[in-house]
Amino acid sequence: MRIVEDFPHDVVEEQVRIPLSDGVALSGRVWRPAGSDADPAPAVLEFIPYRQRDLTAVRDSMHHPYVAGHGIAGVRVDLRGSGDSDGVLTGEYLEQELRDAEEVLAWLAGRPWCSGRTGMMGISWGGFNALQVAARRPPGLGAIVTASSSDDRYADDVHYMGGCLLTDNLSWASTMFAYNSCPPDPDVVGDRWRGLWLERLRGSGLWLQDWLHHQRRDGFWRHGSVCEDFSAVECPVLAVSGWADGYSNSVFRLLEGLDVPRKGLVGPWSHKYPHLGQPGPAIGFLQELVAWWDHWLRDADNGAMDGPMLRIWMQDSVPPSTAYTERPGRWVGEPCWPSPRIETARHPLGAYRIHPAGAAPSPPTELTVCSPLSVGQYAGKWCSYNAPPDLPYDQREEDGGSLVFDGAVLAERTEILGRPVAELEVTVDRPDAMIAVRLSDVDPDGRATRISYGLLNLTHRGGHAEPEALVPGRRYRVEVPLNAMAQSLAPGHRLRLALSTSYWPLAWPPPEPVRLTVHPEHSCLVLPVRPDGPAEPPVPVFGEPEAAAPAATTPLEVGRERWAVTRDLIGYESALEVVKDLGVLRLDGIDLEVTRRADERYSWTGGAS
Repeated sequence: MRIVEDFPHDVVEEQVRIPLSDGVALSGRVWRPAGSDADPAPAVLEFIPYRQRDLTAVRDSMHHPYVAGHGIAGVRVDLRGSGDSDGVLTGEYLEQELRDAEEVLAWLAGRPWCSGRTGMMGISWGGFNALQVAARRPPGLGAIVTASSSDDRYADDVHYMGGCLLTDNLSWASTMFAYNSCPPDPDVVGDRWRGLWLERLRGSGLWLQDWLHHQRRDGFWRHGSVCEDFSAVECPVLAVSGWADGYSNSVFRLLEGLDVPRKGLVGPWSHKYPHLGQPGPAIGFLQELVAWWDHWLRDADNGAMDGPMLRIWMQDSVPPSTAYTERPGRWVGEPCWPSPRIETARHPLGAYRIHPAGAAPSPPTELTVCSPLSVGQYAGKWCSYNAPPDLPYDQREEDGGSLVFDGAVLAERTEILGRPVAELEVTVDRPDAMIAVRLSDVDPDGRATRISYGLLNLTHRGGHAEPEALVPGRRYRVEVPLNAMAQSLAPGHRLRLALSTSYWPLAWPPPEPVRLTVHPEHSCLVLPVRPDGPAEPPVPVFGEPEAAAPAATTPLEVGRERWAVTRDLIGYESALEVVKDLGVLRLDGIDLEVTRRADERYSWTGGAS
């Protein structure tokens, strides 16, 4: 990371209180070009609940002043009921939040230092509401950048996947419960801090209860899902994610569904901005942002829309690991998405085999599996939130409790780009069941690196709005889409498809153990294959990562990570324990010590044979 201290514009920083129409005031911070009083600048809003004075202070100080130093005001505002803002926060992406965002944008557009043209940006929560506000088309909103977010709140968010309850739904609820319990800073809000704090404690509610009350795709989740009407978004969109993130699928859907100027970017990163990206390589993302805002908010003819619509990091084969410093690979591009260059290869399944594309169906047979709950303990997190070690480990132990299909050893390099799909004919012996589908890259030594996966609650086989119980013994044809991926497979490697009836603790298991029967003669693996060759579109080279100088801090205690699997072979209890301790950091500018730690324990008890 190169720290930039000399910008084209001097930067003015100011704390602001933004009045809303119902009397609530929101707390914000503005970084703007010093000359904007005489030469007004556009303003870009990041609107999130993560406490701009402390929890995101370091990150904010690195990118908002950078953007301001290049002539665009950066604005960071705490949501109603968070940080030093008034009010109570009672859920995600509520109608109140989106109305507040519109008012904040109007307030910014009316500042004498603002040109009246605005944008929104954000990662995760801020990426979600940037998309959602764009669909409301407020005056003056000229473009957005949405990172690590989703256009479909039910299909691709922390709560559910394929109709299966994610345990990250529980940990996320705990995280927001902790954040909502934090008080505002008396140095900002004065003597009102205690009253504001008590109001939050009494009124923020138990969010998990709402999320568990909506286990199917109903109006609760359709609200804020821009996939319900892509045409509502009329401003340009830059959509960003990473392969270690949980939100890469939405980049592809946005490029396909939107009808506005748009770009997609997917790197090797976890749930982080690309200039801070881990695993690396990180890129000069702030330079990309400046070019994007210059083009859409200042009408600069700077080539920001040149090059391919979609830029992705094509990952090379690596041994399995829970953490990587960098993922080997290369940047590739597609002129549009869906890309006419992608070829669909249908690989029939046989008796524990993935046959070559176009092969004849196998003779009829039945293959069965009833997975132990230990399948999933090496799955890692649904989303690698801040950085590894939380990636999936060697899948061979997982494969021992799964139904496994192996492909032939590859004679030449093969690239996959897009969403694989497992088309399966199955029967089950219980009315409620799930299936987890994993795709792994198996190296010549037998090590299996998971490269994609998908889940399906089989009662949701006809859709997520109206689940329907299964009839034991009846055959069903189901499709299980896997997560989008970009993976090159080296000669000498082979693909492995693994099916299991549980994936604990990544997903909540069915109420009873399930025996799944697969009929491979009517099943196949569908792969999106990307041709490699001289016709490959050129991709502009990214600059090195840059940022403004981070806020001064002093580390006081070193954090620690723990991922431990334990098994008791007398009582048959097994557990996965996770500790994410970020240590203690003092924010020198306000003399405040900040610590964050999360402890998770997931256990299960097996039975003697």
